[in-house]
Amino acid sequence: MALDGCGLLCKYILILFNVIFTLLGFVFLGLGLWLRFSGSTRGFFELQGSSAFVMAVIVLIALGSVMLIVVAFGDHGACNEKRCSLQVFSILLGILAVAEIAVGVLAYTNRKAVGQNIGEFYASMYVLYASSGDPVVGATLAFIHKTLHCCGATGFNFIEAVQNTCPKPDGFLGLVMPACPGIIVNVFDSKASMVLGVFMGTGALLITALVCATILLKQIKRNYQDMTAYYSNVY
Repeated sequence: MALDGCGLLCKYILILFNVIFTLLGFVFLGLGLWLRFSGSTRGFFELQGSSAFVMAVIVLIALGSVMLIVVAFGDHGACNEKRCSLQVFSILLGILAVAEIAVGVLAYTNRKAVGQNIGEFYASMYVLYASSGDPVVGATLAFIHKTLHCCGATGFNFIEAVQNTCPKPDGFLGLVMPACPGIIVNVFDSKASMVLGVFMGTGALLITALVCATILLKQIKRNYQDMTAYYSNVY
């Protein structure tokens, strides 16, 4: 039997959710694997002082892998209307939603330490790109610079080793802009509520997808029961 309006809407919402999750999962996993196995980053995994970089790479790989696993169950369950896959998908979404909110609260309460760790990760990326010119690392730095509107370790565009990844400065004589390490720490300190809101918003999206999966699961179960009752009466 065909799905009704609410069930059909939930099905399309889940498909869209899975498409977005797939793209993000491949980006995180691809970046993490590149940073882990690239020849230019091998030294960071041999040094004891680069724990922030190593931890960030592990998080990227783990997060990307988990997202793709969740998407696999979600796509199979939503597109083929399979109850077992939707049940596993719902359980994984529930775990992710709780974990997302918990991480957000922990990041908020330990915002200074989190900011310092991310600053250390940025410093590792900065040194890596300055020494190797790795294009993937350069693209990552360019994204960070444009998002935070900062430039390298000094902020002086004309002497920066990574100046080609910096946005156009708007400071004194168009040459000076904020240095990124300080900006990163300040973002997690002064805008901690916004960071917490991002985590909570992501958790809310996961819960919305969980609700849709539950609605779709119940409707598939009801359709199956109606079909079973129909064939029982006929035969």
